[in-house]
Amino acid sequence: MPMKKKPVYRAYVVEDIDEDTNFWTLVGSAFAHEDKKGFTVLLKALPVDGKLVLRKYTETDTDEKAATTKKAA
Repeated sequence: MPMKKKPVYRAYVVEDIDEDTNFWTLVGSAFAHEDKKGFTVLLKALPVDGKLVLRKYTETDTDEKAATTKKAA
């Protein structure tokens, strides 16, 4: 089912690599309902640990790239 609207959120699985590093994998997107009372979430995968991170969608987001980030000090 193709969506014509842009997603409101991106869904990620975030894995702890070590005490300073996280690995973010894009697994889906969330689209707002027209009545603004909910979301439709489309996932390509499910997190093994049950934790899913939703981040606001921005135009600068890359579609399919995973990212490694340093944890905040």
